[in-house]
Amino acid sequence: MVVEIRKRAVLPVAGMTCASCVAHVEEALNDVRGVKNVVVNLATGKAAVEYEPSLATLADMKKAVDEIGYEVVLATANLQVTGMTCASCVENVQKTVASLPGVAKVVVNLASESARVSYLPEITSISEIKKAVQEIGYGAVERVEGQEALDREKEARQREIRRQLINMIIAWSIGSLVMIGTFQPYWFLPNIVPEWMNNKVFLFLLTTPIVFGPGRQFFVNSWNGLKHGLTDMNLLYATGIGAAYLIAIINTFWPDAGFGGREATFYEAAALLTAFIILGRYLEAVTRGRTSEAIRRLMKLQPKLARVLRDGQELEIPAEEVMVDDILAVRPGEAIPVDGLVTEGYSSVDQSMITGESIPVEKKASDEVIGGTFNKTGAFKFRATRVGKDTALAQIIKLVEDAQTTKAPIQKLADQVAGHFILGVHALALGVFLFWFFVGYANWFSPESRLILTPYLLTGMGVFGFALLTSVTVLIISCPCAVGLATPSAVMAGSGKGAEHGILFKGADAMEATAKLQAIIFDKTGTLTKGEPTVTDVVASGGLSQEEILRLAAAAEWHSEHPLGEAIVRGAQERGLYLEDVDSFNAIPGHGVEVRLNGQSILLGNRKLMAERDVPLDGLLPQAERLEQEGKTVMFLAMAGKPGGIVAVADTLKETSAQAVKELHHMGLKVAMITGDNRRTAEAIAQQVGIDRVLSEVLPEDKANEVRKLQGEGLKVAMVGDGINDAPALAQADVGIAIGSGTDIAKETGHVILIKDDLMDVVAAIQVARQTLRLIKQNLGWAFGYNTLSIPIGAGLLYPFFAQMVSPELAALLMAISSLSVTMNTLRMRGYVPPIRRRRLQEAMA
Repeated sequence: MVVEIRKRAVLPVAGMTCASCVAHVEEALNDVRGVKNVVVNLATGKAAVEYEPSLATLADMKKAVDEIGYEVVLATANLQVTGMTCASCVENVQKTVASLPGVAKVVVNLASESARVSYLPEITSISEIKKAVQEIGYGAVERVEGQEALDREKEARQREIRRQLINMIIAWSIGSLVMIGTFQPYWFLPNIVPEWMNNKVFLFLLTTPIVFGPGRQFFVNSWNGLKHGLTDMNLLYATGIGAAYLIAIINTFWPDAGFGGREATFYEAAALLTAFIILGRYLEAVTRGRTSEAIRRLMKLQPKLARVLRDGQELEIPAEEVMVDDILAVRPGEAIPVDGLVTEGYSSVDQSMITGESIPVEKKASDEVIGGTFNKTGAFKFRATRVGKDTALAQIIKLVEDAQTTKAPIQKLADQVAGHFILGVHALALGVFLFWFFVGYANWFSPESRLILTPYLLTGMGVFGFALLTSVTVLIISCPCAVGLATPSAVMAGSGKGAEHGILFKGADAMEATAKLQAIIFDKTGTLTKGEPTVTDVVASGGLSQEEILRLAAAAEWHSEHPLGEAIVRGAQERGLYLEDVDSFNAIPGHGVEVRLNGQSILLGNRKLMAERDVPLDGLLPQAERLEQEGKTVMFLAMAGKPGGIVAVADTLKETSAQAVKELHHMGLKVAMITGDNRRTAEAIAQQVGIDRVLSEVLPEDKANEVRKLQGEGLKVAMVGDGINDAPALAQADVGIAIGSGTDIAKETGHVILIKDDLMDVVAAIQVARQTLRLIKQNLGWAFGYNTLSIPIGAGLLYPFFAQMVSPELAALLMAISSLSVTMNTLRMRGYVPPIRRRRLQEAMA
């Protein structure tokens, strides 16, 4: 049986405003045949879909979403198609392009030789569309106005902002007149407002355009949902606005119907209710876009053009057309278009936008450059190594976007509540209506009752009108929007903020787990240490200088392939010492080397070698033992059977290791080190950095077991390693942190990826995660707290004591404030800098 491989697509969905919308879009997409899994994120406005391409198409998914009143926002490409001569050519092009998995719609025009394609770049790229046309014998190039590509999601958001702004201007300008007319008999207004403005028919004529103009969207969207058996916030709004408007009409034209009479027309309630809801929608549209600012900034870094050397000529081409191994030229002040290796030239490059490093990095031949970074001073040429979707920047954007389509465990409760919220609120409103109709009105109604923030006495309000008004207030005051936005908006802001600092969380679950860590295990080699041995000490005796000892030791190791020997040779070269070629070379496995240089016998090795050759070490042993206690490997040098000195080699600690461990301890985390070294060497390293737990002599395949043991103690454990050799341990840990990935992000196996090889970023990652989780808890606390307090008050809990009811327009204001407060709280993340980064920046500037 052939099992078809599933594909994954991320669909941008416009029009979602609350958690109910999320549930409806997920339900609609899950109903599409062939769709296997759907995760919808309200804050990003995206739906991540896993599907079988043979059963489900993009067109099917778009249709399902569009039918329930939302919109899948697709990219549009205009192609110039050459070679078409008849209607059959048009049919061929249309059929070929339409068959591509990421194409939803294609319109081909013979007269203008053009094709307009609606597609999703996530599934099918524009280059794949052009290639498909070219493969059937036609020419295809992209019609572009300059090279600037429009951000389709930003366009959709701007359209929504413009639409709600126009609605808001209409609703508030006319609504203000309705309010002035309503309040005309009160306070000082009779002196300045003509009496005819309080005429109920005049107020009816003013309110009607608001309800059926700016307010029309709520009735239309409610009907679209109800046709498919769906309920959302629009139904709450439509019910509230419709009920207030209906009561006002009844009290205007049939004042004796028992709804309060002519003095209780709620035109201002219907008008201001619409105005407040639209104000909330407008502010949400504006602020929600800002929570994704970090990812948009990353997208803007992608250069549009590249200068490529081909056939001896310098050509300017679109960056997406650069191929691996192309040679590119970069001038001062230009952005680097793709990843590569410098072949000639010298410059300093600002990499802060990718790695978070504030100081420009010098680049010379064979150094790596990252696409999207900024060349500051010199000019250079480089060979492209990664292009298109493989560049570090493209991988970072994809990782951040993927993280934003996942759900944190803390969100599950919020989703469960919000998913059933609308029906729950309608059921509660019905219960409130029945209570006040059968029990409450008879027991507690007072003719002196007032609606808060209105001039009305409810003297003439009958039992039906009073119960209906109370239930409408319950519908309006409830707000699942805040609950639905609380977690995804914070995750979105946190993942974007992490990316700004070179910290990539692979999902919301990874971010939450990072915030809850209790213990960190560092791999020693290459993580705490630099990963390559260096000469640390040279001890001379027998009348030789330190330089002479190192020069002779390096000459002896010149032909050695042992890492320690290579470290000695490198150390001598770095000090500018001249190395002579030896006359003979003999490697003694497990002991050292023996060479002849200028006719003289030289031994370089361990104590066993010196003991076998009867070289006395009495004068050097105390210093050798001191160096070994510091975790260093000691090699003795002897000439003509006499001791000459010591060369000590060690894998030195990174500059930030000790400080990072200190910061982690300060944050309340336990820190351990895991290594294959012997206990004495391991404890010497641990002592230098302040680590309190050492796991030594651990084979690579046993590292995961050591992680498991710590987890068995009830600790939430992170493993920090290089992401390749430590893959099993990284996978076993609650959080695997792969450090120093550079541009090769896609290969990393960790849950958190640190682009730079800097342990301070482990601290920064935990700080970003903790701040994000703090925001989530604040948002959820406010959202649940608001509904817990406001719904009972809206239902009339305090009415028997104060004879005052919450008016529908006040309920709308409170609801808008609730949703807005969550978004504004999340926006505080925009200015957040991890404390460790802020401190280091201050130290650098001091």
